[in-house]
Amino acid sequence: MIWGLRKLIESEGDTMRVVGCAADCDGALAQSRALSPDVIVLDLDLDGTSSLGILAELVNGSGARVLVLSGTRDASQLDAAVLHGARGVVGKDAAADVVLQAIRKLHQGELWLDQGILGRIFDDMRNPPKRRKCDAGADKLASLTAKERQICDLIAAGGGGNKALAQTLFISDHTLRNHLTSIYHKLGVTNRLDLYVFMTTQRAEPQER
Repeated sequence: MIWGLRKLIESEGDTMRVVGCAADCDGALAQSRALSPDVIVLDLDLDGTSSLGILAELVNGSGARVLVLSGTRDASQLDAAVLHGARGVVGKDAAADVVLQAIRKLHQGELWLDQGILGRIFDDMRNPPKRRKCDAGADKLASLTAKERQICDLIAAGGGGNKALAQTLFISDHTLRNHLTSIYHKLGVTNRLDLYVFMTTQRAEPQER
């Protein structure tokens, strides 16, 4: 995927230039800070890890405009990407000229979002959604161990990739993977992106007194 995208951008000659590539979240953060790109094309699934958790840090740390490249049709994940700073969303099945046009538009300071995403975001701004399934979500969170909850909180706060997360927790990558497997089972999610969305949704929902 990275190789093909790089070749596509380089085919534009002097109008676009690739300054760096990264295959995981840690690398993406490091290169964005070091290279200060104008536009970042971010795959939501970097080496099997959700990159949604680093999106805000990419935007705030580098000042770049982020174009999300996504293979999912899950509206909640795409909306979350925009709410965390993405200025454009393109499907992985999009034609090459569409990807290039989206990059150009972001570089010019414009957005590249379909009407569905814009409509949902504006609707939520006008009529904030009521808390849904909050009790069920709270019960699921209560089933986590203290360490599992700590991992969830770090991921929700944008704790970086698995390697950085394991180092923060002073545990091995293998132990972290075991914890994540248990967390996914208890919360009914399938990957880190789903976990991130679950946690941010729970935090956003008002608590009843």
